[in-house]
Amino acid sequence: MRNSLTAISVMLLAGALACAAELTHSGVRGNYIEARNAEVYTGPCFANGEAGQVGDLAVFGWSIEKGAWDGVTLDGLSVVGVVRAANTLGAGIGAFPANSVLIVDERANFEQRLALKSFAQRAGGDLLQNIVKIDYAPISFTLKDNNPHTANAILDAGGLAQIETRALKSTDDICHNEGTFYPPLNRLDHAMPAYALADRFNGDGLGTRWSSPGKRSAFVGTFHYAD
Repeated sequence: MRNSLTAISVMLLAGALACAAELTHSGVRGNYIEARNAEVYTGPCFANGEAGQVGDLAVFGWSIEKGAWDGVTLDGLSVVGVVRAANTLGAGIGAFPANSVLIVDERANFEQRLALKSFAQRAGGDLLQNIVKIDYAPISFTLKDNNPHTANAILDAGGLAQIETRALKSTDDICHNEGTFYPPLNRLDHAMPAYALADRFNGDGLGTRWSSPGKRSAFVGTFHYAD
């Protein structure tokens, strides 16, 4: 009887480990960056002053460190979303529907391009449901010391979209009751608000181009999604 119970325990443990391994390899994880044309780390007075005026434009990107989506390995690839919303994102004042441009890593093969699009639309939700244009470009994503907690990062999507951030400093406080007023646009495991040294879109498809540097308008973080 004891031997039978031991055998069953071993089988259950092996099954649990197999399930855990399958879950580990059936999703993606990596680093994330975003910036928009409204301050996300700010006080209520500034946020209320911007609501309905700006915050309708955003660039965000996922750099996949490891994993697979729809059965396709995406290690080392990236994808970027660029959005023009109907109003200030996150303010609860009718930002949708939104138009978007997707920039897919040009290194991806055909199957990987489809998987990157599928992943981005799942992760981006309503932000990426109306893609009006897809571009393929070289995408680079660098983190200072390979550490998202420093909030120092650079994203360059073939010159079509760029974000550069640095960590927030005490001198960035203006009214001295600042906080993270808006959460990140996409679900993350961890996120740090950051100062945008560069935030620009120079592509086509959205009827506008922009450059919105010098704002406390960015996030740097980490993510993982199961497909």
